[in-house]
Amino acid sequence: MANFYTDNENLKFHLAHPLMEKIVRLKEKDYVEKDQFDYAPRDFEDAIDSYDKVLEIVGEISGDIIGPNAEGVDHDGPQLIDNEVKYAPGTVDNLEALKKAGMIGMSLPRQYDGLNFPMIPYIMAAEVVSRADAGFANIWGLQDCAETIHEFGSDEIKNEYLPRFYKGATAAMDLTEPDAGSDLQAVQLKATFNQEDNTWYLDGVKRFITNGDADISLVLARSEPNTSDARGLSLFVYDRTSKAMTIRRIENKLGIKGSPTCELVFKHAPAKLIGDTKMGLIKYVMSLMNSARLGVGAQSVGLAEAAWREAQKYAEEREQFGKAIIQYPAVYELLTNMKVKTDAIRSLLYETARFVDIYKAYTFISHDRKLDQPEREDYKHYLKLADVFTPLLKLVASEYCNQIAYDALQIHGGTGYMKDFPVERIFRDARITTIYEGTSQLQVVAAIRGVGNGVYLKAIQNYLSIPVKPELQYLKSTLEKMADQFGKIVEKVNEHEENEFLDFHARRLVEMAGNIIMGCLLLHDANRSDVYKKSAEIFIRIGRADNISKVSMINQSHPRDLGAYKS
Repeated sequence: MANFYTDNENLKFHLAHPLMEKIVRLKEKDYVEKDQFDYAPRDFEDAIDSYDKVLEIVGEISGDIIGPNAEGVDHDGPQLIDNEVKYAPGTVDNLEALKKAGMIGMSLPRQYDGLNFPMIPYIMAAEVVSRADAGFANIWGLQDCAETIHEFGSDEIKNEYLPRFYKGATAAMDLTEPDAGSDLQAVQLKATFNQEDNTWYLDGVKRFITNGDADISLVLARSEPNTSDARGLSLFVYDRTSKAMTIRRIENKLGIKGSPTCELVFKHAPAKLIGDTKMGLIKYVMSLMNSARLGVGAQSVGLAEAAWREAQKYAEEREQFGKAIIQYPAVYELLTNMKVKTDAIRSLLYETARFVDIYKAYTFISHDRKLDQPEREDYKHYLKLADVFTPLLKLVASEYCNQIAYDALQIHGGTGYMKDFPVERIFRDARITTIYEGTSQLQVVAAIRGVGNGVYLKAIQNYLSIPVKPELQYLKSTLEKMADQFGKIVEKVNEHEENEFLDFHARRLVEMAGNIIMGCLLLHDANRSDVYKKSAEIFIRIGRADNISKVSMINQSHPRDLGAYKS
């Protein structure tokens, strides 16, 4: 029997982070529900024990059911029959196992039959499921939509839809259209209000919708006539039982083949408004997308973990020229870097999730009472960090995930190119992570704000102000030099006062910040446990070399050079 939670000591390490006590206290509102629900925690230790036990269940299901089913699901895929998506048999088994275990709606409040878990254990579960099968993680992970309904929906909508998640309801985000991909403000699907029956109706087409056959869908639509920008868009919840939406087709994809990606046609489909009109994209979908990007971060880490483990196992068993290939420097360097980079993006993933957890907890507390001044300042602090760490995570984790999957297949050699080993599927599944929920290029557009407003640099300075063990001081000194170098090169780019020049170097600057931030996180991981010293040392060395290369590129460029790159 396999357990993808208990066999990975990194997860319990991050579950024991010092900020967890604050996160749990805020989420549980000082444990006020302990007498109302018999499964509500009585204190911090009780809560952590509950998270641990639930993650063990997810780990067991992932190791014993989802993982073994992954190859069959990838081969069979879903089918469209009579306007209904028929999942692969393995997908049906996966869903039933998680439904029976109560693993859907984990973060929802108990009044809606949820577990009221913070983001940290939920994201850990997402990492574990993604390691088993990244395609299935999309079906299970879209329960994020429940969080949006909970945060912005009316009491009537929440009472109608949220309890269905515990019973196994699936969800989807219906955002993209044939002519509105990354540019969501170009969405044209119409929402029309009928005053006679007091109902909104949807008409139009959505494309590339993950899990488009879902029971409950959040649909972005144009509710304001004669508008063409984000201010004319609203968000709606659509119930599949109305049968007013047709699935035109299931896309034939390169990877994540187990999750149906659909083209949908809405014909006078009844729907209910989430929150206020005109705020669909500006407020609600932005929140939904940030949750989705955190989910892709978890998916990327899970895929990276799976790829590294497959490569490690193969390198230990495969012999060439009389010895296992893991003994060759060209191979063990690749393997070590894969493991180090996986540790780095995992630390960034859970740091980002902690920021999200804290500001979200304050958001819900503010619904019950007014926050005091220190609480408001704390809320603003963590919201600001979450806003710039989320795109950084999505960018770096997905790009590293692809690098790691690429190297894992390379270690397998020609065998990895065949369908005899899981690495071929992992390689294909990884490719989408840099594309959906906002491409890497769009994440840079969002993340560069953290460079411009100084949030990244301030976060780095805060990390570097924390004392570390004397034996780790040399790593801290290297990071301090990297931070100084980063601050100076940002000033140099800004000296030209040309937005196009800043945009040209934006990715380099964001990735430089990411290298320093992940280096700082691994340093503090090593300060808590010697297990991470090797990863911290190697990653900081790699990051320093990469930053030097980026600085050299920036120093050798000038705004007048940009013309050479234009066709």
